[in-house]
Amino acid sequence: MSAILARILRDLPSGGGTGLLGGDPARCAEVLGVDGVAVALGADDSLTELVWSTPGRSAALEDAQFTLGEGPGLDAYRHRSLVALPDLARTGSQRWPAFLPEAERLGAGALFCFPLHLGAVALGVLTGQRTVPGPMSAAQMNDALVLAAAVTATLILHSGRRESFAQAAPHTELHRAAVHQAAGIVSVQAGVPLTEAMALLRAHAYRSDVPLLATAEKVVARRLHFRDNRDGTADPSGNKD
Repeated sequence: MSAILARILRDLPSGGGTGLLGGDPARCAEVLGVDGVAVALGADDSLTELVWSTPGRSAALEDAQFTLGEGPGLDAYRHRSLVALPDLARTGSQRWPAFLPEAERLGAGALFCFPLHLGAVALGVLTGQRTVPGPMSAAQMNDALVLAAAVTATLILHSGRRESFAQAAPHTELHRAAVHQAAGIVSVQAGVPLTEAMALLRAHAYRSDVPLLATAEKVVARRLHFRDNRDGTADPSGNKD
């Protein structure tokens, strides 16, 4: 393990850096030989919240998987196994037919997804991405596994405290707060369970080619509703009732 990574790891449990996990995701990315990293937490067989990431492409890739409901990060989380894709262009299009074109559009050339789990309990996934295809070196892979284990331990430490993730780091928890709020609104408007309401939101975002977060914000602002049909209807009057 490199000396730089050792210093990064010392920041994690104390939350000495930014966000829920502390540390510096940009420095982590540099150590691992990738352009960016992200940590997403999971629940109900889905990656529901992005809590730690470098800006730009990493966050966009996580949002794409969240919107589309498919991708290597989701597979790593669901199966609690490493998914390494050193060359996305060589990945069969049938594996993630909706996600792969989006990843290409975002400029991702390689993805490495490390599950965060303790035994059978899955917490989320750590993902490294780079624009240039190519495998991680043995040393980089080892550092990534060490980092994934440290992040897992930190998440368990936080979960054992009284405060919630929102109290520990409110600015990270709010990344998708509007999506969860919108799902509750759609559930009431369409008279469906929350899981189906989330599916309706995702479908509308995909059809309209609008990011899921932006779609959710329209629902929360009452500029998009699902009262009359389950495809979503814009409110031309701007009525927020």
